[in-house]
Amino acid sequence: MNHKGILIVVSGFSGAGKGTLMKRLVEKYDGYALSISATTRAPRPGEEDGREYFFLSREQFEQKIADSALIEYAEYCGNYYGTPKDYVENHLAAGHDVILEIEIQGALKIRKQYPTALLVFVSAPNAKELRRRLSGRGTETAEVIDRRLHRAAQEAEGIEEYDYIVVNDDLEKCVKELHEIIDAAHHAPGRNEEFIEKMRRELIED
Repeated sequence: MNHKGILIVVSGFSGAGKGTLMKRLVEKYDGYALSISATTRAPRPGEEDGREYFFLSREQFEQKIADSALIEYAEYCGNYYGTPKDYVENHLAAGHDVILEIEIQGALKIRKQYPTALLVFVSAPNAKELRRRLSGRGTETAEVIDRRLHRAAQEAEGIEEYDYIVVNDDLEKCVKELHEIIDAAHHAPGRNEEFIEKMRRELIED
């Protein structure tokens, strides 16, 4: 079967727990590479440059855009977010499943460049829980939370473009479900064209 890694694009409403879900997936299962995005937003308490994100100035980020060093980028709530190209390509070639945690604009751009990418959308069980999680962070003002919820309403219109929706209500259950989705995706015909063609040739020659 195809030993090249799969590109997994994970998006979701702010506060849905995407980051926690991805970190737990990588801790629990082997073979995953969690991509580190670049951003112009300020670090949150406890975040480190090169671990959660590459924290860049606006000028540095725009230079990367000019150098075509990002496979996607978008502006969200006044800040740039983008994915370094070399990281993704190197890990896929090495057979690792690369996970990109990005917002919907970037996800749709990725799908155009990588047609076999797996798109997964993560959601909280309901809007009330989403607001509770955002408020519980204690890092954002009520105005920012309202802006994020308004953006979530807009993003809901693009969910149909994703392959799967995962509801993050129980973390361990959600991690297991996501791993099973990715494992099954390895066997999709569109990701194993070389294997299928090889079998056809061998059957003809037999």
